[in-house]
Amino acid sequence: MNGSNAGSPQFYTSGVYLSSALASEVRWMGETCTHFLATGKTTNGQFCLVEETSKRGEAVPLHRHEKDVESFYVLEGEITFYVGDQAGIRCGPGSFLHVPAGVVHGFRISSDTARYLIFTTAHHGEFYRAISEPADANGLPSTHDVDWDKVMATAQDFGIEFISELPDG
Repeated sequence: MNGSNAGSPQFYTSGVYLSSALASEVRWMGETCTHFLATGKTTNGQFCLVEETSKRGEAVPLHRHEKDVESFYVLEGEITFYVGDQAGIRCGPGSFLHVPAGVVHGFRISSDTARYLIFTTAHHGEFYRAISEPADANGLPSTHDVDWDKVMATAQDFGIEFISELPDG
């Protein structure tokens, strides 16, 4: 097995799986591009790992999910997280933030762009897929509009409760 993986994902014996952003499924929600690096299908239901790239101002409102954890690792840029009663946690490259199940949280991109990893349950990864749109043949979104009615309806199906918009800032 070599480290190159520019083509499609590869499966090896004993459940070993190799992928890269270049070979991943690409989906969009608004101005956020999501690469599905590992999914429940490829991890035997164990977890989901996505790499996202977002523009300044993109935000996820305050919400909670009682059964799903999320962990964030910032690769580039800066993200401001709102977690529990914390007013705003600014995270730059190399920052890791873990959010246990049931904790209210949300975030906003505070740099021109940010690139980050999200490690979560396979179940929650399917929520990401359900609310996003496939990229076109050039890897671009078909639209930059977010269908918030679809997001809210889908959130209920996945046990996600939206609480409120993020605080200003």
